[in-house]
Amino acid sequence: MTNHWIDIRNSDCILIMGSNAAENHPISFKYVTEAQRNGAKVINVDPRFTRTSSKADFYTSLRSGTDIAFLGGMIKYILDNKLYNKEYVANYTNAGFIVGENFKFKDGLFSGYDAKNRKYDKSKWAFDMDANGVPKMDISLKNSRCVFQLLENHFSRYNTKLVSSITGTPEADLLEVYKTYAATGATGKAGTIMYAMGWTQHTVGVQNIRTMAMIQLLLGNMGVAGGGVNALRGESNVQGSTDHCLLWHIWPGYLKTPRASNVSLAAYNKKWTPKSNDPLSANWWQNYPKYSVSLLKSFFGEKATKANDFGYDWLPKVDDGEVYSWLDLFDEMYRGTINGFFAWGQNPACSGANSNKTRKAMAKLDWMVNVNLFDNETGSFWKGPGMNPSTIKTEVFMLPACVSVEKEGSITNSGRWMQWRYQGPKPLGNCLSDGNIIMELGNKIKEVYKKGGVFPEPILNLKWDYISDGLYDPHKVAKEINGYFLKDVTVKDKSFKKGTLVPSFAYLQADGSTSSANWLYCNSYTEKGNMAARRSKKDAPNNIGLYPEFAWCWPVNRRIIYNRASVDPKGQPWDKKDWVIRFAGDVKDGKYVSKKWIGDVPDGGWYPLENPDGTKRKDAKHPFIMRKHGHGQIFGPGRADGPFPEHYEPLESPLGNNLMSKQRMNPAGPVYTTDADSVASNSPEFPIVGTTYRVSEHWQSGLMTRPQPWLLELQPQVFVEMSEELAKEKGIKNGERVKVASARGSLECTAIVTKRFKPFKIAGKIVHEVGIPWHFGWRWPESGAEESANLLTPSTGDANTRIPESKAFMVNVKGGALNAW
Repeated sequence: MTNHWIDIRNSDCILIMGSNAAENHPISFKYVTEAQRNGAKVINVDPRFTRTSSKADFYTSLRSGTDIAFLGGMIKYILDNKLYNKEYVANYTNAGFIVGENFKFKDGLFSGYDAKNRKYDKSKWAFDMDANGVPKMDISLKNSRCVFQLLENHFSRYNTKLVSSITGTPEADLLEVYKTYAATGATGKAGTIMYAMGWTQHTVGVQNIRTMAMIQLLLGNMGVAGGGVNALRGESNVQGSTDHCLLWHIWPGYLKTPRASNVSLAAYNKKWTPKSNDPLSANWWQNYPKYSVSLLKSFFGEKATKANDFGYDWLPKVDDGEVYSWLDLFDEMYRGTINGFFAWGQNPACSGANSNKTRKAMAKLDWMVNVNLFDNETGSFWKGPGMNPSTIKTEVFMLPACVSVEKEGSITNSGRWMQWRYQGPKPLGNCLSDGNIIMELGNKIKEVYKKGGVFPEPILNLKWDYISDGLYDPHKVAKEINGYFLKDVTVKDKSFKKGTLVPSFAYLQADGSTSSANWLYCNSYTEKGNMAARRSKKDAPNNIGLYPEFAWCWPVNRRIIYNRASVDPKGQPWDKKDWVIRFAGDVKDGKYVSKKWIGDVPDGGWYPLENPDGTKRKDAKHPFIMRKHGHGQIFGPGRADGPFPEHYEPLESPLGNNLMSKQRMNPAGPVYTTDADSVASNSPEFPIVGTTYRVSEHWQSGLMTRPQPWLLELQPQVFVEMSEELAKEKGIKNGERVKVASARGSLECTAIVTKRFKPFKIAGKIVHEVGIPWHFGWRWPESGAEESANLLTPSTGDANTRIPESKAFMVNVKGGALNAW
């Protein structure tokens, strides 16, 4: 989230699209209700009428996988009716940047496309630079090669008639949504988006979010109270796990995983440290070497010295051009190239797309370690449906872990708030906390490497002193994450003693004198104490629900990021009522003569861009400090699948072609080619759109909820929800057991015939959609009859992140004799 949960109550219009917040985030939904009581409008766009829809002021539906077409139509509406915030757009975004002549777009493809490798040469999308190496700009937004004009041209095709034909959303509904949401572009108004897996789990997942971010920039909704782009995380600490590099392509704090071609620390830092020649760009990532060296010092302590590149060579490198995502790992596992696998706190036998492939892949391992609360479909995959244990060589080890309330530590919620939690009951039986399991595992591995082994330095030199009184100590780790001064130093005219905690990432150094296991969390555990454990209910002076002394928020306790975009170039808030920050420096002769911001922690303490008399300042900075050139990116040349979003059909679609262009699916989307990767698009055998979702009564793959009889009583069976029209066409009755099948697998479901789904009219034909919750698996209930919806989903995903496309695929549904199909 750019903002946070409480801030949703400050919004004038809340678009809930790609999520079902009322059911999946019911406690947090109270802030939506509070906003409504204050006069906000709530819009819900979803293929199915949900409990969120029932709370919305306006609901409309769309076919799964067509969000970019829907939102692209909104961009056209905003531009055609001049509803964008021109001063904000011209000053704070790259709308005025001039794009080079090499950039082109035709028939669904951007310039630089390599069809053989399904990738783009992004150098073709570069900006034109002036003699000083600064992007050329036209803040009048009239130059034919400026981003704004290219944007207008790109989305000119997204008229409501065509969008309606793609999405199935009635034109009148499109216009109602566009009109209502675009009104937040007025000065003093704010609109926000609440999205979740309904946007991310597509081959165009990143571009779904990009499209909305562009709308927010056009309307001036970034950085303001009640605005932003807000991801609703599916677990209490998903944000924290991402921040600390759960994903393969990043180190903690979103540093990049080194590539094989980054042959030294200097080469690595040079590769990933952006350079800007614009004196008004903060270009905060220019501090990259400070954060990477401090991380290495945290990893290896005194063993990391300047002479050995701070231990850089001891860390693994990924091969250039290779991808190590979930889908790719299980694809390799299926091909037999992986010997061992730690399944830690997960249940891939049910949660992974194309679960039949996942289960068969695990049967090709030599060994697997399952770290979890209970046995699950993953740990027992070898005796599951369709498996013959006598033919499976995989040796499975179970390490029982304790549940969250049995351990102490922090979680970081969707709004980036790090909150400390204390241990309740002690772990039962021989269960251990994850921390204790990891510490013991590390110690055992170190013992083995002391006896010899190939390349022992990374293991033996690893700093591993996070135990107190024989047990894992979360406070020691939290302090390590924050970071220490490793020698007596003076930084920014302040002196610090060796061994003291670093007060914020502004003091981290690239010379080895500081450590920090995650620069973003530097300031979370300081000499003042554990910031995440604070519980004050005192609000900030602006009284907009920031509560700066409750818990701690990265970065440096800033509750709304990019908040300097919430003020005009003179530093005064666009929204006089719900202001986030304001500049309160002294003024003399129409000029600011002292620096003072009040409100939230400002996104950099520099002067505003202009003085009160309108003169430009040379000691100011653009507000989007994490961007190389300091501007919000309407044109995003770093994305794998194009600098502008474009509608493409999902891998599996009810249409034979794309109504928007000649390119049917995302040209940069991954395609897998094993015998387990069957695809059926525009097939008469599988003519129905399928999607997956969650219910309130179960959680994730159901491991913690399906064994509970009271929850299983509330939601006892996997079901398939379908429209009355489809049920009539298929001769299916409510409550009947039916079979749902895709090109990859099938499962039995209980039919729920409902008005919540309605048929879509797509490209002149009727298209049906059904939905299945993904919480089930054969392990519980004990009947073994309930299975995972992911037996149906395909092995493909987003072009940038590889998140699986679990929200749009093709199926068929049949009742009657289940085994006859």
